[in-house]
Amino acid sequence: MNTVTRLGGFALGLAAVFGAAYGIGQVAGPAAPVAESSHDGGAAHQSGPVGHGAHDEDADRLPGGLLVSDRGYTLEPVAAPAGEFAFRIGGPDGRPVTRFDVAHDKRMHLIVARRDLSGFRHVHPDLAPDGTWRVATPLAGPGQWRAFADFAPTGGEPLTLGMDVTVPGALTERPLPAPSSSTTVDGYTVTLDGTLEPGRTSPLTLTVSRDGQPVTDLEPYLGAYGHLVALRRGDLAYLHVHPEGTPGDGRTPPGPAVTFLAEVPSVGSYRLYLDFQHGESVHTAEFTVIAGPPPTSAPTTGGDPAPSGPAPTGGADHGTPGHGHN
Repeated sequence: MNTVTRLGGFALGLAAVFGAAYGIGQVAGPAAPVAESSHDGGAAHQSGPVGHGAHDEDADRLPGGLLVSDRGYTLEPVAAPAGEFAFRIGGPDGRPVTRFDVAHDKRMHLIVARRDLSGFRHVHPDLAPDGTWRVATPLAGPGQWRAFADFAPTGGEPLTLGMDVTVPGALTERPLPAPSSSTTVDGYTVTLDGTLEPGRTSPLTLTVSRDGQPVTDLEPYLGAYGHLVALRRGDLAYLHVHPEGTPGDGRTPPGPAVTFLAEVPSVGSYRLYLDFQHGESVHTAEFTVIAGPPPTSAPTTGGDPAPSGPAPTGGADHGTPGHGHN
């Protein structure tokens, strides 16, 4: 992952709908419906032209996380017991990849978000010798989830692959919170200064305070004073950016402000998730941001300018099942 990760332009006609087989390690066929089980864990496979070991020419123009397979690498579900999430990265030779470069202190960043953007987790699985990544399941609560594997295979380019996972149970759609320049989490107030302009690099400054006082002693988390993930409502196009500067370099202050540079490709609603560490705990502040002019009519659960590609679910709120880190 580069310090500034750009979302590329979107191609029309994205890869087709994902089938999902939850917790039993079964891969759905091209026309298979969602299969569900009571076990925690996940499985999904993309049907269509992009398969294992294949490279879709459109991938060069797509943002991260929209493909299950890219540049010969494929995100593959693995059967897991209840309470565990497991997967592999299949390589161009058809074998599981076992060597990964360290990026921001970890060889794998697993991000999961519910399709309505009301749940978010950023965790770091452990790698077994056979290439299987395992972690306590980050999927807390029923719903359609999107899992993003953010990694750099040794000798290859950094990639973000994604797959859908279903957690069975009663689900209530949650409306997307209204845009706001301030939010609170765990007793901290975080303010956002900046706007997203489609097709342009946009500086976003997030400032952390507590009890009315600026926090000037943010702690390094994964080699930075903050991490920012942005997901576009609808297709959940993925953007993971990091701030300029490095803790301890003599130039980068440990707060209260952390500035990121981000570029989004289209008008629409985005959900931003800022991870920061203070008091030896990681906290996540969430924001809804509209890129471009606001829609003229915005129902509570829909009405965004439609991004190209699939838009399976709308709506979210900050009351999150499965919100946290490890």
